[in-house]
Amino acid sequence: MPTLFDPLVAGELKLANRIVMAPLTRARAGRSHIPNELMVEYYSQRASAGLILTEATMVAADACAFTGEGGLYDEATCAGWQRVTEAVHARAGKIIVQLWHPGRAAHSSLNEGVQPVSSTDRAIRDGTITTPTGTHAYETPRRLARDEISGIVAMFRHAATLAGRAGFDGVQLHGAHGYLLDQFLRDGCNDRDDDYGGPLGNRARLLLEATDAAIEVLGAGRVAVRISPRVPFNDMLDSDPDALVAHVADELSRRRIAFLELRHGDCRDPAEQRLAQIARRHFDGALFVNGGFDQAIGEATLAGGHADAIVYGKAYIANPDLVERFRSGAALNAVDFSRLYTPGPAGYTDYPPLPG
Repeated sequence: MPTLFDPLVAGELKLANRIVMAPLTRARAGRSHIPNELMVEYYSQRASAGLILTEATMVAADACAFTGEGGLYDEATCAGWQRVTEAVHARAGKIIVQLWHPGRAAHSSLNEGVQPVSSTDRAIRDGTITTPTGTHAYETPRRLARDEISGIVAMFRHAATLAGRAGFDGVQLHGAHGYLLDQFLRDGCNDRDDDYGGPLGNRARLLLEATDAAIEVLGAGRVAVRISPRVPFNDMLDSDPDALVAHVADELSRRRIAFLELRHGDCRDPAEQRLAQIARRHFDGALFVNGGFDQAIGEATLAGGHADAIVYGKAYIANPDLVERFRSGAALNAVDFSRLYTPGPAGYTDYPPLPG
């Protein structure tokens, strides 16, 4: 029975353990979106993770939703990330970049007046977005025309190319949490009547085309995908999440990608556990699961054969040495939620490691 501390091979990725750092948007890159020395320190502090998944990273300069998230779309952002990957690798860590387009979860004031785009022309109904001009309701997005969709795929292909040049060990496509790929994937948002809407096979087309583009650049063994079929964030739902998981898992299994990450709303929810069982049956590669796991539940999940690695989020915010703390049974630092997105090192790189 595998444990959190056992090595794992996922595609071409050889992980020292099965404790994975979740993508955690921390907004420290500033308006340039170029990874900086503070981010170099933050990621390298966490290099003992079996694998680091970076924060959601913009595939285009006008695809900003968090003011200070990192980008990967030009030479400057690529060079910034290269400093990060070199620092992580210097500590024998592995790191892949999560490629992301926010779609309708963006705002024009963050993107030089560019209207958000989506599968639909319906706005996110609940919640607000924080921008340099204040807090706003989400804007009505522009429905992407059929002939524009190939341009979205090209953005992901270009970002994957830059990821290879930046020294990342791979890429993960963010098909979760109500961002652009998910806005096409789930029928609670996608109301199109062309070949990117309607039946599940059509709705999954953009996610799979973007995945294929990354595979063309990096090879399947360095590409991963994240989905969250039951997570309602960003005004999302799907009428049949079980079928969605089965279809996407089948398609990704045929492509032999490195791993599929299933993001749960709560791993204790029986409906979410059923999704993991479906993913396990339909996906032959490594299955990563994420969403409310502690050490004990993570160990039980691996021992039961229900997943191959556990992805931890909040615990990694406050515990750069999470692997060592789990191994020794040490207490975890508490998260300072007031500092999640504030500029500077406070609540970012200043959490104390274990002594010695």
